[in-house]
Amino acid sequence: QVDFAFSVWLSFPERIVGFPTQSHFWDAERGRWGYTSKWTNELSMVLTAAAFYHRYYHSLFTEYLPAGLRELVDGLAACEDILMNVLVATVTKLPPIKVTQRKQHKEGVARQAECGEGAAGTPSGPHPAPAGPGGTTAGGRRLSQRQDCLNQLANWFGYMPLVSSRLRLDPVLFKDQVSVLRKKYPSLEKP
Repeated sequence: QVDFAFSVWLSFPERIVGFPTQSHFWDAERGRWGYTSKWTNELSMVLTAAAFYHRYYHSLFTEYLPAGLRELVDGLAACEDILMNVLVATVTKLPPIKVTQRKQHKEGVARQAECGEGAAGTPSGPHPAPAGPGGTTAGGRRLSQRQDCLNQLANWFGYMPLVSSRLRLDPVLFKDQVSVLRKKYPSLEKP
């Protein structure tokens, strides 16, 4: 899976290519940008914990960001990966690329539980996360922080640089009659 993701990135080196994705949307009711980690067809961000991106963007991020933007992100929790996606989208005007994974990583399960969501992005079962001060869950606070980050970055840039996409690349779109031994990624079709 990692080899496949890297080969996809080699074909699209100007983009972020990775596994776990999120998306943004305009929340007309609240008059602000919303953020979701629900598993949908839309995506506009790839989490940088499991992604490939060109070192040029890392250099921009670490050495050339304006001080005000660095202070904004340093003051907000869980904002660095959103900023990286905004930065790349600002430079390229292109969305990231999602590479599908065969199995959901345990980190993804933990992240969904933290955000209070099940595998399909719905509220998780009868055992909600423990509420913190003010009656919010830890996952609810994190979601709120990420939405604040997204809106503050949009305000800082003066527009929303993120680009939505439905593109998802999969190493095995369907099972075919070709011998598994002849395939480049033979372990993906094994149970």
